[in-house]
Amino acid sequence: MQIENFIGGKFIAPLKKTYLENLNPATGKITSRIPSSTNEDVEMAVEAAQNALDNWSQLSIDKRIIWLRKIASALESRKEDIAALESMDTGKPIALAKRVDAARSVSNFEFFAEHAENLSELNYKMSDATNYVTRKPVGVVGLITPWNLPLYLLTWKVAPALVMGNTIVAKPSEMTPLTANLLCEILTAIDFPEGVINIVHGLGPSAGQAILEHPNIKAISFTGGTATGKIVAQIAAPMFKKLSLELGGKNATIILDDADLPTAAKGAARAAFTNSGQVCLCGSRILVADNIYDEFVPLLISEVEAMKIGNPSDENTDIGSVISSNHMEKVLSYIDLATQEGGKISTGGSTLTLPSPNSDGAFIQPTLIEGLAIDSRCATEEIFGPVASIHRFFSEDEAIEMANITQYGLAGSVWTSNPARGKSVAERIDSGILWVNTWLHRDLRTPFGGVKNSGVGREGGDWSLNFFSELSNICVKDD
Repeated sequence: MQIENFIGGKFIAPLKKTYLENLNPATGKITSRIPSSTNEDVEMAVEAAQNALDNWSQLSIDKRIIWLRKIASALESRKEDIAALESMDTGKPIALAKRVDAARSVSNFEFFAEHAENLSELNYKMSDATNYVTRKPVGVVGLITPWNLPLYLLTWKVAPALVMGNTIVAKPSEMTPLTANLLCEILTAIDFPEGVINIVHGLGPSAGQAILEHPNIKAISFTGGTATGKIVAQIAAPMFKKLSLELGGKNATIILDDADLPTAAKGAARAAFTNSGQVCLCGSRILVADNIYDEFVPLLISEVEAMKIGNPSDENTDIGSVISSNHMEKVLSYIDLATQEGGKISTGGSTLTLPSPNSDGAFIQPTLIEGLAIDSRCATEEIFGPVASIHRFFSEDEAIEMANITQYGLAGSVWTSNPARGKSVAERIDSGILWVNTWLHRDLRTPFGGVKNSGVGREGGDWSLNFFSELSNICVKDD
């Protein structure tokens, strides 16, 4: 399959005619060639977005909402294709791609259409005047998205940007371009206005950098690793662009001594190993109360060992491959480091060779490690793979101190039979998102984002709409 950039409503080859190979990580085989775009391609995309801006921004919000629903409907009709492509590109199980990626790609457009439809006017009365807060489009916005949830996270940004009247230049990860290309096919099929959405493929240091540096791109919404996020901030902040950064995490799953242990074991296993641990919200540090530790850990190990690792196209597969052979080597290096740091591998710890067609795939057994110091590298650095460490605590205060020890503050979960106790503990954890007795249970109206090195800003509901708007206040003095 040869993929092209999508600029001004047309599929266009990169100007320098250079391409990158895209591999299926579960087979090691080439699936497609994608543009290796440069600043000239980005310049063309920005020009198309600027040309489309006036017409799109001047549409009523009701008409833009209609377009969001048309996109949602078209995506719904291609859900099976979305899941198949996402599984091929990422190596994730097809069942997960259907349940999460395909479903959320549709619901992101549906949600923001409904949310914008019900957006209340912001008027503030004074004794002698009225303040009217208005939302105007920012202009051309740049969206840069990662490889772990490709269309899910792209649409999470595209939908609110569109409905608020902006035009878009987006760069999906070069490792997972297929569903972004499918979105472009859908836009063509429904006669979506040309130039409103432009997709440029390529590498971060070339295509991504050109988006960040372009003076006519007024806002950057980035999801990815913290190290890359620092580079994004260094470039965008001095140019006074609006900036949203959703970055890494090293999240804690806290098992209190009154938790329902079988339920908590299932929840902790799911939180640690969904998508092979390649979700920024994954609970890769499992903190367990001392007096239940010896009972809980065998339950957790049983849950993990019951997960089926296999061909991602098999509906019964729970764990697929990691994103690439290079990433597999990185994850394995952390497992080696864990043993050097005094950790004991309780289950997993090695690669897995599967029969053809997956014999060259990047498969790692889900791995649990005990005995690591809470401030060890493996317990504080983001591994972003199927590896979780287990730590014993002796009091609530110690659990909270352990949860807060890392540079990150994205998410976490608390497991207890007393929801009020769970909420009290959650309130003391330095994270943007906390769950009690559940994980990844999302209400899209709520703020999504992290503290510390996990990001800047919030997404979701009004937070997304406000980011993709310029808010102005008009104060009208009474007669």
